[in-house]
Amino acid sequence: MRAYQIYLIEDEVAEYYYGRERMFYDLFIEYFHVSGRLKQIIRRQIEYITKPIPILHIQYLVGQAFAKKKELIVEGHVYKFRDSDRTNGVELMIGENSLRLQAWGKFDSESAFLEILRKYDGRLLAIDFENERYGWIKPIKERKYI
Repeated sequence: MRAYQIYLIEDEVAEYYYGRERMFYDLFIEYFHVSGRLKQIIRRQIEYITKPIPILHIQYLVGQAFAKKKELIVEGHVYKFRDSDRTNGVELMIGENSLRLQAWGKFDSESAFLEILRKYDGRLLAIDFENERYGWIKPIKERKYI
C-alpha cells in the first residue's frame, strides 16, 4: 500500500522553496520523531507554512469528477474508489490541515484523485513518508525574466 500525506503550502513559501522540497520533507519527519518543546516549535512552523484544506472545494471537485461513477463510495470526508474486483483502489481522506491518499494495487490507481487535485490551483505538496518520496502535485511554473 502506498500512502501520501498532502499539504497545502502557502504560496510565497512554495515559490521560495521550489526545487528544495527535501526541506519540507525533513521538517515533517522531524515533527513526527521529536517530543516536548521542540515538537511545539516545529508544529508552529508547520502551521505557518501550510494553509487549511478547502474542504468544500475539494469535495466539489471530487463530486464533479466522479458524478457518473458507481464505484465511488463516500463516507463523510472519505472517498473510496475501487475496481470491481477490489485488487486496485484508492482512498482520499479530507482533513482540515491535510489530505491523506492511500492506494493499493497498480501504481496508476492513485492517478484518478491526483488528476482531480491537479485541477485545484493551490500549492499541494504530496509526501510519501514510508518511501521517502515527495513532490508538488501541480508543479509550479518558473517565471523567466528577460
